[in-house]
Amino acid sequence: MSTGLLALLDDVAAIAKVAAASIDDVAAQATKAGAKAAGVVIDDAAVTPRYVVGFDASRELPIIGRIALGSLKNKFLILLPAALLLSAFAPWLITPLLVIGGIYLCFEGAEKVVEWVRPHPEQAQSSAVPVDAKQLEDTRVAGAIKTDFILSAEIMAIALATIPEAGILTQAATLAIVGFVITFAVYGVVALIVKADDVGVAMVRRGFAAGGILVRGMPVVLKVLSVVGTLAMVWVGGGIILHGLEAFGLAALPHLVHDVAAAAGRAVGGGAVEWLVGAALAGIAGLIVGTAAMPVLGRLLH
Repeated sequence: MSTGLLALLDDVAAIAKVAAASIDDVAAQATKAGAKAAGVVIDDAAVTPRYVVGFDASRELPIIGRIALGSLKNKFLILLPAALLLSAFAPWLITPLLVIGGIYLCFEGAEKVVEWVRPHPEQAQSSAVPVDAKQLEDTRVAGAIKTDFILSAEIMAIALATIPEAGILTQAATLAIVGFVITFAVYGVVALIVKADDVGVAMVRRGFAAGGILVRGMPVVLKVLSVVGTLAMVWVGGGIILHGLEAFGLAALPHLVHDVAAAAGRAVGGGAVEWLVGAALAGIAGLIVGTAAMPVLGRLLH
C-alpha cells in the first residue's frame, strides 16, 4: 500500500510540475503578446477620454465603468472565442477582417476631422437645443464600445500572432490574460486622467497650491486628448490598412512609409522621430481612406 501511495504522490508531483510549467509558459506568452500590442493600448487610452468630455463630473466614472464593462464583453464574449475559431479553422480571414475594422476607424476619425474643418449647419443649430443627458450618454457609450471593439480586435489579433504554434488552451489563457490586463490598464489610466481635476480640488482644500494647476489645466488636457483620440483613430486605422496591404502582397506603399520614416529617424537621430513620421504617414493614408469611405459608410451607418 505504501508503494502505491508513493507512486500516487509521484504522479501528483509530476502533474504539479507540468501545471507550473504551463502557468509559467502562459505568463511568458501573455507578457510577450502584451508588449507587442502596447502601441494599440496607447491609442486606446488616447481615444477613450473624448467620450466623457462635456459631461457632469459625477457621470465621468460611471461612463468609464460602462465602457470598460462593454470592452470586457467585447473581448471575452465575442473576440476571444472568434479569435480561437479563426485561428483553428480560417486563419486567412483574420487580416481581411482587421482591414475592414481599420476602414471603419478611418471613417469615424475622418468624420470628426471634416466636422472640425467644415461644421454642418445643423450642428450649429443643435448647440442651442437642449439635449437629453441620458440619451447623449447612451449614444457616447455605444460609440465608445463600438470603437473599442475594433481596437480590441487588433489587440487580440496581435496577441494571437505572437503565439501561432501554441496549443488552443495556451492561446485561450494568453488572450484572456492580455484582454483583462489591458482593459484594466487602459480604463484605469483613463479614470485617473478624467478625475485629476477632482484630485486638484481636494489638494487645494488641503492647502496644496499645485492642486490649482490640476484644476485649471485638466479641462485643457481633456480637450487636447479628445483631439488626440480622434487623430489616433485615423492613424491606427491607417496603420491597420497598411499592414493589411503588406499581408496581401501589395507592399509598395507600406515599404515606402517605412523607408521614409526610417530615413527621417536616421537624419534626426532618434527612434521617436521615426515613429512620429510613420504615424503621421499612416494618419494621412487613414484620412484619405476614411474620407473616401464617408459617402458609403455614412449612408449605411447614419
